[in-house]
Amino acid sequence: MFHKNISVLLSTFIGAATISLVTISAATNADSADATAPSCPAFLNQEFKKLHSSESVNLCSLYKGKPMVLVNTASHCGYTRQFKGLEALYQKYKADGVELVGFASDDFKQEAGSELEAATICYKNYGVTFTMLSPTHVRGSDANPVFSHLNSETSKPSWNFNKYLITSAGKVEHFGSNVEPTESKLEAALKQAL
Repeated sequence: MFHKNISVLLSTFIGAATISLVTISAATNADSADATAPSCPAFLNQEFKKLHSSESVNLCSLYKGKPMVLVNTASHCGYTRQFKGLEALYQKYKADGVELVGFASDDFKQEAGSELEAATICYKNYGVTFTMLSPTHVRGSDANPVFSHLNSETSKPSWNFNKYLITSAGKVEHFGSNVEPTESKLEAALKQAL
Protein backbone atom coordinates (compact mmCIF):
# COMPACT_ATOMS: atom_id res chain seq x y z
CA MET A 1 0.00 0.00 0.00
CA PHE A 2 2.86 2.37 0.91
CA HIS A 3 4.57 1.72 -2.46
CA LYS A 4 1.30 2.31 -4.32
CA ASN A 5 0.81 5.73 -2.63
CA ILE A 6 4.43 6.72 -3.40
CA SER A 7 3.91 5.62 -7.00
CA VAL A 8 0.73 7.76 -7.33
CA LEU A 9 2.49 10.77 -5.74
CA LEU A 10 5.52 10.40 -8.02
CA SER A 11 3.26 10.02 -11.06
CA THR A 12 1.33 13.17 -10.09
CA PHE A 13 4.56 15.10 -9.46
CA ILE A 14 6.11 13.99 -12.78
CA GLY A 15 2.88 14.90 -14.64
CA ALA A 16 2.83 18.36 -13.05
CA ALA A 17 6.52 18.88 -13.82
CA THR A 18 5.93 17.89 -17.45
CA ILE A 19 3.03 20.35 -17.75
CA SER A 20 5.22 23.10 -16.23
CA LEU A 21 8.02 22.35 -18.70
CA VAL A 22 5.59 22.40 -21.63
CA THR A 23 4.19 25.75 -20.41
CA ILE A 24 7.68 27.23 -20.02
CA SER A 25 8.65 25.96 -23.48
CA ALA A 26 5.52 27.46 -25.06
CA ALA A 27 6.10 30.80 -23.32
CA THR A 28 9.73 30.86 -24.49
CA ASN A 29 8.65 30.15 -28.08
CA ALA A 30 6.01 32.90 -27.89
CA ASP A 31 8.64 35.36 -26.58
CA SER A 32 10.97 34.41 -29.44
CA ALA A 33 8.20 34.94 -32.00
CA ASP A 34 7.37 38.35 -30.48
CA ALA A 35 11.05 39.34 -30.63
CA THR A 36 11.12 38.71 -34.39
CA ALA A 37 7.74 40.36 -35.15
CA PRO A 38 8.02 43.84 -36.66
CA SER A 39 7.34 46.63 -34.20
CA CYS A 40 4.62 49.01 -35.33
CA PRO A 41 5.27 52.72 -34.74
CA ALA A 42 2.96 53.90 -31.94
CA PHE A 43 1.35 56.63 -34.04
CA LEU A 44 0.02 53.99 -36.48
CA ASN A 45 -1.81 52.14 -33.69
CA GLN A 46 -5.12 53.75 -34.65
CA GLU A 47 -8.47 52.34 -35.76
CA PHE A 48 -10.20 53.79 -38.84
CA LYS A 49 -13.39 52.95 -40.72
CA LYS A 50 -12.80 51.76 -44.28
CA LEU A 51 -14.32 53.79 -47.11
CA HIS A 52 -17.98 52.95 -47.75
CA SER A 53 -17.81 49.92 -45.46
CA SER A 54 -18.91 48.84 -42.00
CA GLU A 55 -15.43 47.38 -41.43
CA SER A 56 -12.67 49.11 -39.51
CA VAL A 57 -8.93 48.58 -39.68
CA ASN A 58 -6.08 49.27 -37.29
CA LEU A 59 -3.09 50.51 -39.31
CA CYS A 60 -0.76 48.29 -37.25
CA SER A 61 -2.58 45.26 -38.69
CA LEU A 62 -1.40 46.40 -42.15
CA TYR A 63 2.14 47.26 -41.10
CA LYS A 64 4.62 44.48 -41.87
CA GLY A 65 7.86 46.14 -40.78
CA LYS A 66 8.25 47.42 -44.34
CA PRO A 67 7.74 50.91 -45.75
CA MET A 68 4.19 52.25 -45.74
CA VAL A 69 2.84 55.12 -47.85
CA LEU A 70 0.01 57.29 -46.49
CA VAL A 71 -1.82 59.75 -48.77
CA ASN A 72 -4.53 62.33 -48.19
CA THR A 73 -6.95 61.98 -51.11
CA ALA A 74 -9.97 63.71 -52.63
CA SER A 75 -12.31 62.61 -55.40
CA HIS A 76 -12.74 65.91 -57.26
CA CYS A 77 -9.25 67.36 -57.48
CA GLY A 78 -6.82 68.00 -60.32
CA TYR A 79 -4.58 65.38 -58.68
CA THR A 80 -7.30 62.71 -58.44
CA ARG A 81 -5.75 61.08 -61.52
CA GLN A 82 -2.86 60.10 -59.19
CA PHE A 83 -5.05 57.24 -57.91
CA LYS A 84 -3.89 55.37 -61.02
CA GLY A 85 -0.22 55.95 -60.21
CA LEU A 86 -0.72 55.13 -56.53
CA GLU A 87 -2.35 51.83 -57.51
CA ALA A 88 0.56 51.10 -59.89
CA LEU A 89 3.04 51.82 -57.07
CA TYR A 90 1.11 49.54 -54.72
CA GLN A 91 0.95 46.69 -57.26
CA LYS A 92 4.67 47.02 -57.96
CA TYR A 93 5.78 46.77 -54.32
CA LYS A 94 3.04 44.97 -52.37
CA ALA A 95 4.82 41.62 -52.75
CA ASP A 96 7.75 43.25 -50.89
CA GLY A 97 5.41 44.00 -47.96
CA VAL A 98 4.75 47.65 -48.83
CA GLU A 99 1.31 48.97 -47.82
CA LEU A 100 -0.44 52.04 -49.15
CA VAL A 101 -3.31 53.72 -47.32
CA GLY A 102 -5.51 56.52 -48.66
CA PHE A 103 -7.10 58.93 -46.20
CA ALA A 104 -10.10 60.47 -47.94
CA SER A 105 -10.52 64.04 -46.75
CA ASP A 106 -12.64 67.07 -47.49
CA ASP A 107 -10.23 69.50 -45.83
CA PHE A 108 -9.74 71.21 -49.22
CA LYS A 109 -13.44 71.00 -50.17
CA GLN A 110 -12.88 68.57 -53.05
CA GLU A 111 -14.12 65.27 -51.66
CA ALA A 112 -17.20 63.55 -53.06
CA GLY A 113 -20.56 64.34 -51.49
CA SER A 114 -21.03 60.76 -50.24
CA GLU A 115 -18.88 57.76 -49.40
CA LEU A 116 -20.65 55.83 -52.16
CA GLU A 117 -19.56 58.40 -54.74
CA ALA A 118 -15.99 58.48 -53.34
CA ALA A 119 -15.84 54.67 -53.39
CA THR A 120 -17.12 54.57 -56.98
CA ILE A 121 -14.41 57.02 -58.07
CA CYS A 122 -11.66 55.11 -56.23
CA TYR A 123 -12.63 51.51 -56.85
CA LYS A 124 -14.54 51.61 -60.13
CA ASN A 125 -13.03 54.54 -62.01
CA TYR A 126 -9.40 54.04 -60.92
CA GLY A 127 -9.30 50.35 -59.89
CA VAL A 128 -7.91 51.06 -56.42
CA THR A 129 -7.20 47.91 -54.38
CA PHE A 130 -5.10 49.48 -51.59
CA THR A 131 -6.81 50.39 -48.32
CA MET A 132 -8.98 53.50 -48.48
CA LEU A 133 -10.39 55.06 -45.33
CA SER A 134 -13.58 57.04 -44.73
CA PRO A 135 -13.26 60.82 -44.86
CA THR A 136 -11.30 62.30 -41.98
CA HIS A 137 -9.45 65.51 -41.20
CA VAL A 138 -5.76 65.62 -42.09
CA ARG A 139 -4.79 69.14 -40.97
CA GLY A 140 -5.51 71.63 -38.24
CA SER A 141 -6.68 70.91 -34.71
CA ASP A 142 -9.21 68.35 -36.00
CA ALA A 143 -6.57 66.23 -37.78
CA ASN A 144 -6.79 62.52 -37.02
CA PRO A 145 -4.02 61.20 -34.70
CA VAL A 146 -1.95 59.76 -37.56
CA PHE A 147 -1.89 63.02 -39.52
CA SER A 148 -1.33 65.03 -36.33
CA HIS A 149 1.90 63.05 -35.95
CA LEU A 150 2.84 63.35 -39.65
CA ASN A 151 2.17 67.10 -39.55
CA SER A 152 4.42 67.57 -36.53
CA GLU A 153 7.18 65.34 -37.94
CA THR A 154 7.29 66.93 -41.39
CA SER A 155 4.66 69.37 -42.65
CA LYS A 156 0.91 69.44 -42.94
CA PRO A 157 -0.64 68.78 -46.36
CA SER A 158 -0.91 72.00 -48.34
CA TRP A 159 -3.33 70.31 -50.74
CA ASN A 160 -4.72 66.89 -51.64
CA PHE A 161 -2.46 63.96 -52.53
CA ASN A 162 0.44 64.67 -50.20
CA LYS A 163 2.37 61.47 -49.70
CA TYR A 164 4.09 60.35 -46.51
CA LEU A 165 6.59 57.49 -46.61
CA ILE A 166 6.98 55.71 -43.28
CA THR A 167 10.20 53.68 -43.22
CA SER A 168 10.60 50.42 -41.31
CA ALA A 169 12.36 52.43 -38.59
CA GLY A 170 9.34 54.75 -38.29
CA LYS A 171 11.06 57.71 -39.99
CA VAL A 172 8.68 59.95 -41.98
CA GLU A 173 9.44 61.52 -45.37
CA HIS A 174 7.00 63.96 -46.98
CA PHE A 175 6.30 64.36 -50.71
CA GLY A 176 3.97 67.07 -51.99
CA SER A 177 1.00 66.84 -54.34
CA ASN A 178 3.06 67.48 -57.44
CA VAL A 179 5.32 64.45 -56.80
CA GLU A 180 4.01 61.63 -58.96
CA PRO A 181 3.65 58.22 -57.29
CA THR A 182 5.90 56.35 -59.76
CA GLU A 183 9.20 57.19 -61.42
CA SER A 184 9.69 59.95 -58.89
CA LYS A 185 11.52 60.96 -55.73
CA LEU A 186 8.85 59.02 -53.81
CA GLU A 187 9.51 55.75 -55.63
CA ALA A 188 13.30 56.23 -55.34
CA ALA A 189 12.97 56.76 -51.56
CA LEU A 190 10.63 53.75 -51.29
CA LYS A 191 13.12 51.49 -53.10
CA GLN A 192 15.92 52.72 -50.89
CA ALA A 193 13.82 52.06 -47.77
CA LEU A 194 13.15 48.42 -48.73
